[in-house]
Amino acid sequence: MIGAGSEAAHTRPAPISVPDVPIRWIHVAGGNTRIGSNDPEGFASDGEGPARNIVLSPYRISATTVTNAQFAVFVNATGYLTEAERAGESFVFYLQIAPDHRAALRRVVSELPWWMIVPGASWQCPHGPGSSWRELADHPVVQVSWNDAVEYCRWQGATLPSEAQWEHAARGGAPALRYPWGDELEPQGKRRCNIWQGKFPNAPLAGWQPGTVPVHDFSPNGLGLYNTSGNVWEWCADWFNADYHRKTSDHDPLDERPSGRRSQRGGSFLCHVSYCNRYRNAARGANSPDGATSHTGFRVVSAAG
Repeated sequence: MIGAGSEAAHTRPAPISVPDVPIRWIHVAGGNTRIGSNDPEGFASDGEGPARNIVLSPYRISATTVTNAQFAVFVNATGYLTEAERAGESFVFYLQIAPDHRAALRRVVSELPWWMIVPGASWQCPHGPGSSWRELADHPVVQVSWNDAVEYCRWQGATLPSEAQWEHAARGGAPALRYPWGDELEPQGKRRCNIWQGKFPNAPLAGWQPGTVPVHDFSPNGLGLYNTSGNVWEWCADWFNADYHRKTSDHDPLDERPSGRRSQRGGSFLCHVSYCNRYRNAARGANSPDGATSHTGFRVVSAAG
């Protein structure tokens, strides 16, 4: 994680007052299903395949990613400070920052020049000072690390989904499909998810702004889940290993082999076929468990009730 120190470097208004927004749960029957892919568009180094049959126990999963409003309720109840708040800075995509503010900021690495380290960026101020979660109350909470997400889950009496639970639910009851809605990205020319529009990373189409959209935008999949493709990457419970499909159980698989990176699924608004088409059902991503960015959030699962 960027920054250092254990003291709070980013203060929070207190108290945060927001009405409770209950999680809407989707019941998933479990049973026999198929995950993974042999898709030629896949990334072999990510370990997207081979496709395989597994068995899942029944569970519940949230219809949407956790919103800013929902996370604010958690913070208000517990006083929790996220890792980005404690560090005093976090990662923001450069086009989410006002042009006159960019010159004074540090870029992450030369290979990823579109990421900038922004003092004061956190879930409260997802793009840095001047931005506010309150204006994005129904958007996914971002700037949360895997560790932060786990703390929210613990408070909620839930967990992060395993990769298998996430993928099965994202497929919406149709395991063979490339996307939650079918095999074609834009059927009849209609957008079905929030991914990069234009030429990545410097030329978004006129009228489209790089960033999140409300969690209920676009149509839900066959099980009632929203935005499992695009919008934000979603943390999963597993450690990330490229041999996931070859080395985990075929019954409720969960990769518990520490690797230094935690799994993510779904892609984000920054994904584009020219660079990162990881908005397919079987695509995988990863980041360090203390990493927080402006394009990563999470949804939650619980035991079937």
